[in-house]
Amino acid sequence: MLQKLLLLIFFLGIGWNVFAQDAYMDAQAEDVEKTYVGGEKYDVKTYPHKFKAEKPKNVIFLIGDGMGVSQVFAGLTANHGHLFLENFKHIGFSETQSADDYITDSAAGGTALSAGVRTNNGVIGMDTAKKPVKTILEKAEEKGLATGLVSTSAITHATPASFIAHQESRNMYEEIAADFLKTDIDVFIGGGLDHFTKRKDGRNLVNELKEKGYTFEQEVDKIAQVKSGKLAALTAEVHTGRMAERGDMLPVSTQTAINILSNNKKGFFLMVEGSQIDWGGHAGSTIYIVEDMLDFDKTIGKALEFAAKDGETLVVVTADHETGGMAITGGDMTTGMVKAGYPLGGHTAVMVPVFAYGPGAEEFTGIMKNTDVNKKMTELLLNK
Repeated sequence: MLQKLLLLIFFLGIGWNVFAQDAYMDAQAEDVEKTYVGGEKYDVKTYPHKFKAEKPKNVIFLIGDGMGVSQVFAGLTANHGHLFLENFKHIGFSETQSADDYITDSAAGGTALSAGVRTNNGVIGMDTAKKPVKTILEKAEEKGLATGLVSTSAITHATPASFIAHQESRNMYEEIAADFLKTDIDVFIGGGLDHFTKRKDGRNLVNELKEKGYTFEQEVDKIAQVKSGKLAALTAEVHTGRMAERGDMLPVSTQTAINILSNNKKGFFLMVEGSQIDWGGHAGSTIYIVEDMLDFDKTIGKALEFAAKDGETLVVVTADHETGGMAITGGDMTTGMVKAGYPLGGHTAVMVPVFAYGPGAEEFTGIMKNTDVNKKMTELLLNK
């Protein structure tokens, strides 16, 4: 009897842990959150389209999780008609379905973008036969390039995990965290501290990272001060909070990652995820979506600023899928007001936009599969 009770407690603990990671999927917005009333706009710069080479030395890949055309236009309206995304002249669309479903989840969607292989929903960095597939980040490492990941979710969550881990389930957070120690990634910044320190196997992966030469930080202002070496920054026990709590964590962390990675003379690959656009879609909250869409666009601005000066950097922006079926039902470019409705709280199957700027940007036009985004980046960056 005692054995059965202990087993029940164990499995309830696992279930609660998974629920805590993904509670955003069941969130419900109040009616007042359906309308973003508007706010102050930020200035958007225009960058030149003159580059030093035909193929890039660096790739900055930005994924707006759950970002469809409606989310982009909501951000455009909220910032009074302008976004950094307007700098992208080469635009296409990505078909997002997974191997086993017309509607993908972030694990399969992330794996398609990271490894160029469609897999089953819930699978991280593996094909449909559950065999590991090499990601663009891992291939870049093998060629001597610097590599990095930045996310507003736990760094062990589905999208960032798909670039560095190989696990049968996206819910294997502790196993995913351990996979970071099997790589030479230079920079990773996001939540997920508990998966590195409060583990069933008793390992303290933060201590192991320090032994491997990583600087470890948790606070954004300290993260911003790191200019070189290897950086492991875990900004929350699980996920970082909404904008009111985390502030400018994403643009600051992205700038820090670029500063560090650009020290490598061979080049670098950096993936940045604006995770919580998706969470706003799950909640049916226009306010949540707009807040995180604008935060993501400011982050894109950091990437563009570097790419324009550098002249050898390709910036690609896309989504793994759209979330919520967001329908914009009203707005005002003058005030920034956006009103929207949501027919469902989950992912949809619609195509998502692909934006490209820099050497090779012309390859990212037309309708393509999500796996094609990976293949084009890989060809341009690594198969020169």
